[in-house]
Amino acid sequence: MGFLDLGRIFKRNEEVDVMLDLDLFEEKSNKAHLKRVAIETCIGLISRTISQSEFRVRKDKKTIKDEMYYKLNLRPNKNMTASYFWQKVVRKLIYENECLIVQSDSGDLLIADTFAKNEYAVMEDVFKNVIVKDYEFKRSFLMSEVIYIQYSNEKLSKLIDELFYDYGDLFGRLLEFQMRKNQIRATIDTAGVSGTAEQILKKVQNFIDRVYGGVRDKAVALIPQQKGFDYKEHQKDNAVGPSVDEINKITDGFMSQLAAALGIPVVMLKGDTKDLEKPTRNYMVFCIKPLAKNVSDALNYTVIDRRAFLRGEHLEIRTPTYSNIFDLANSIDKLIASGGWNRNELRDKVGDEMVDDPKMDEYVMTKNYESIDKIGTSSEGGEEEDE
Repeated sequence: MGFLDLGRIFKRNEEVDVMLDLDLFEEKSNKAHLKRVAIETCIGLISRTISQSEFRVRKDKKTIKDEMYYKLNLRPNKNMTASYFWQKVVRKLIYENECLIVQSDSGDLLIADTFAKNEYAVMEDVFKNVIVKDYEFKRSFLMSEVIYIQYSNEKLSKLIDELFYDYGDLFGRLLEFQMRKNQIRATIDTAGVSGTAEQILKKVQNFIDRVYGGVRDKAVALIPQQKGFDYKEHQKDNAVGPSVDEINKITDGFMSQLAAALGIPVVMLKGDTKDLEKPTRNYMVFCIKPLAKNVSDALNYTVIDRRAFLRGEHLEIRTPTYSNIFDLANSIDKLIASGGWNRNELRDKVGDEMVDDPKMDEYVMTKNYESIDKIGTSSEGGEEEDE
């Protein structure tokens, strides 16, 4: 009669299902992991690359190291290093498609968390309700007073959400199946348990708690047989279903789509160390340089006066171009020996400052690195001797 009473309770009281449910049948979605990994991997790579760049204000082929140089390369504000500052700018720029940098009364460069933009056709756009952390500026900013950077016409967040809708659902289903593939399933026969329905439920609950804790937390679990309870496990052998490799393929597919949208060669995200020269070059040309151009254009508009810019003064971003200067030794040797570039020009191209030495501005040729004028004189002398 006790067992029959328990059966009636199962049918009419839905709360019993919750009581016996425990954590055994609790489903937790791990699909968000797919999105976090892709975003952190792709955007993290780009932001780390930009943060290694040097921001230079150039005038007459020389770098002007003033207060702006200090802020852009070392300390933009009192609370951030330049490296962290530019990483945050890139993350915000790529994911939200835009980033606003304002200057405080003390000269600090601050990244706006939220703002409202009023656009005009023939006048400067105006930025209002600019909030940085918990502080809201009471004033409005004109476009010429801020550093406003745009990335593209489409928000990356929208693209990620659209991709995640499809890939995330598939990833969640495969992950759920894989977790249940070799799941331990058991039944408990309470035919020999005596007492009221409430007492039986309490005994069953305590028994399940002990059994579940032992099976979940221990590699080897011994379950003592208790009077009135018949515990049996049921598990299918050789369960057929998607493997862990197929789950990884879903992750790689989602990341590949995101990398393609950002211009990142997929091979750079997989940790391969072989034959990375060409992918790295493509990464710098199609991903980093366009982004650096967007940032430098915005900086030039705000930092450099129009007349000064037309006179040749400009701000440029020197992105990492090589891992070791010795990797370029043979190429530099050939460029100098051909007479196409002098040594100061090549120093500037690799990111080093020019040397104030007239000899470094000379064009030389052949392996002896002689002056072109000397080579011409020597040749003329040789022809006279032959005559």
